[in-house]
This record gives sequence, structure tokens and C-alpha cells, in this order.
Amino acid sequence: MHAVIRTGGKQYRVAPGDVVTVDRLVDDAGATVTFDEVLMVSDGERSIVGTPLLEHASVTGTVAEQMRSPRVIVFKKKRRKHHRKRNGHRQRLTVVRITDINMNVQNHGEAAKPEGDSAATAPASEDVASAAGDASVDSSE
Repeated sequence: MHAVIRTGGKQYRVAPGDVVTVDRLVDDAGATVTFDEVLMVSDGERSIVGTPLLEHASVTGTVAEQMRSPRVIVFKKKRRKHHRKRNGHRQRLTVVRITDINMNVQNHGEAAKPEGDSAATAPASEDVASAAGDASVDSSE
């Protein structure tokens, strides 16, 4: 079973037992985190895709550690102007171990049936065609 979640503006494919590095979350190490923005869930046989999110699905994980990424050097230069700028950046990250995928979706994909008799409220296609034919005959007289 796996799911696609969205956090920090990015999408991640996760399964129970996976270790995922995401943008910084405010929780401390050992805390339980719930990701409610689930885009898709698959159990191997069938896949359920949200539009855009699945309402009753969530992914649970445990924060393993807070860390910083390796340094990225940002270097800007304008030629022939003696202009050079050097800067570094380290992104703050959170390492999360995925523990569970909660899929509380039942009979997803089946359209909800409207209340009342749908045949009485909507005319059949044959009735519409015959009414249109009758109207054209009446207008020619």
C-alpha cells in the first residue's frame, strides 16, 4: 500500500516504513505527525485518486530528527563590472518515518444517487426528440 501526500508545496510517494525528508515541520523529534493532504491512495489492486484531495484519508508518521541540508553556494557575478556576490544557504529539513496510511474511504467512486424518482423529473430522450419534431411541424403551418 502506498499514498501520495502533499506537504511544503511538494508531493511525496510514501509507504509504511519509509523514511522521508520534507521541508521543516515545527514538531520535535519523537512527535507524531499527521498529513491530511492526501492526493492518492493505492493498495496494489485499486487506486483512489482525489479531486484534488481525498477527504477521509490521512498518513501518519513519527518525526525522526530535525536537520539542515548540505550547504549550497550561491554565486552572482556581472562581467566587466567588478561585481561579485557569494552567499551560502542551508535548508532546514525534517526527517519523518511513515507509520500508517489511514484510508477511511468506503464505496469511493460510486456516484451518490439523487433522492426521489429521477425518471419523473427528467424527460426521456425520446420525448425530447418527439417534442422537437412536433414543434418544427407546427411552425411550418
